[in-house]
Amino acid sequence: MTVEQIVFYVFATLTIVSALGVVTVRNSVQAVLCLVLTFFSAAVLWMLLEAEFLAVALVLVYVGAVMVLFLFVVMMLDVDFASLKQGFTRYVPLGILIAIGLLIGLYWVLRGEVFGLEAMPEPAKHAVDYSNVESLGLLLYTDYFYAFEIAGVILLVSIVAAISLTFRGRRERRGQSVPTQHRASKDERLHIIKMDAEAPQDDESEDEDSEKSADKGSEQAKGESS
Repeated sequence: MTVEQIVFYVFATLTIVSALGVVTVRNSVQAVLCLVLTFFSAAVLWMLLEAEFLAVALVLVYVGAVMVLFLFVVMMLDVDFASLKQGFTRYVPLGILIAIGLLIGLYWVLRGEVFGLEAMPEPAKHAVDYSNVESLGLLLYTDYFYAFEIAGVILLVSIVAAISLTFRGRRERRGQSVPTQHRASKDERLHIIKMDAEAPQDDESEDEDSEKSADKGSEQAKGESS
């Protein structure tokens, strides 16, 4: 067994185990971390297939941006799992039927007649100066140009739809207007208000006032008791 085969079996097993952890772990944060590990393992498998650009894009885009966003969203959300689990048993038969249908579909697609060594032989090894990015760019903008553009239009439509669904109308917000600030004059910026000066009270006068108020309070208390 070669080193390449050992690396493949190790990371293929790690991909399957981490993918199962995504759907079986109860903690949402741990599920997101398992998904990050799945992406890393899949990137290593793509490296073995000499798809370096796809592997780097998977790590930078999905792990570095999308999954970090998912992790922050999951940590900030206060999800009530008790309410989500209510009525779970009612959908178990439907879920089992859907799982059986998915397994049959996977077997039909991944059977030996379609993905066998005769139908899809092992890709040929390339030279050291082979550029995976150049080959991918040539395929995208020649053979798959229309599909690439249609995918971009679909993503644009989904972005516009998400913005339109979350838009709640125009709201009046306080903002800073730089031209209005530049047109302001000195009279508009500064307002001088004249007030009558009050004479400060001495400490002795304050003590006398407090004594008088205390005497009045004691006299009222005596009157009420009598």
